[in-house]
Amino acid sequence: MIEDPKRPQDHRRHRRHRAITGLALVAAIALLITALGARGGGGHGHPASASNPASHHAAAVRLTPAEQEAKTHAAEERAIDSVLSYTPAVTSGGSRGHELALTFDDGPGPYTQQLVGVLNRLHVHATFFAIGEEERYFSAGTSLALRSGDVVGDHTETHPMMASLSAHDQREELAEQIARIELLGGPPPRLFRPPYGSFDATTFHLLHRLHLLMVLWSTDTSDYTLPGVPAIVRSALAGAHPGAIILMHDAGGDRSETIAALPAIVKGLRKKGLEPVTIPRLMLDDPPPHGQPLPTSLAGD
Repeated sequence: MIEDPKRPQDHRRHRRHRAITGLALVAAIALLITALGARGGGGHGHPASASNPASHHAAAVRLTPAEQEAKTHAAEERAIDSVLSYTPAVTSGGSRGHELALTFDDGPGPYTQQLVGVLNRLHVHATFFAIGEEERYFSAGTSLALRSGDVVGDHTETHPMMASLSAHDQREELAEQIARIELLGGPPPRLFRPPYGSFDATTFHLLHRLHLLMVLWSTDTSDYTLPGVPAIVRSALAGAHPGAIILMHDAGGDRSETIAALPAIVKGLRKKGLEPVTIPRLMLDDPPPHGQPLPTSLAGD
């Protein structure tokens, strides 16, 4: 058989044609991959968020700080309602967590802003039980507490012994203080602490109508007696345990000892593995158990 001398050249041309066609195909695929990557956001080979439900959901639920604050506030309000469904008053939270509450009575006063400033530096939120009529003179302290993320509760309008008042006067004491806090731009108080620990059945009836939870305490530091900074620190830490509610004061006298004691108190609490929170946060994270006995008036009324 005689070979055609032109066939080797045909084979070579055919191979070159196939090679060129293959290279063009590879280039086209590379361009397509690049284009798809650019449309999908490119990063680390992840597809576009539109084709990634988890990524799309994460973007959808991302909240602004204001939205997160509103969400947290709503959750804490529901927690207070939940506790109110089985008890009108608390002396502590539960004992399952690592939180407790620092509370301050009788403000606002000339020391309130300084005290709130110390709490802010310590990254601590607290609960203040404010007297309505004091807002006429020292509302800047309450306003700072509200802006700082602290909680302001009702400590009546004029700080009377509630059990000694008529139903009408008790109602006025509660309602007028609430109105003053709202005028300052704060949320209506949901917590009440009776001055001198004085209350009666009428008080409970009114608190029920106003959806207020009575908050007493498990530890009294007696800081109002001015026992000295070390004594205040010892009292607070001795009564510190999960769910504890610690009573102190930001007004009603010289509160420089209380302010000076706060850094050591907070340091000691954290050394024990305890973190100070507000009362609403404590009710949300670690509420008191059901079946606790109803507290009686601490004033003997």
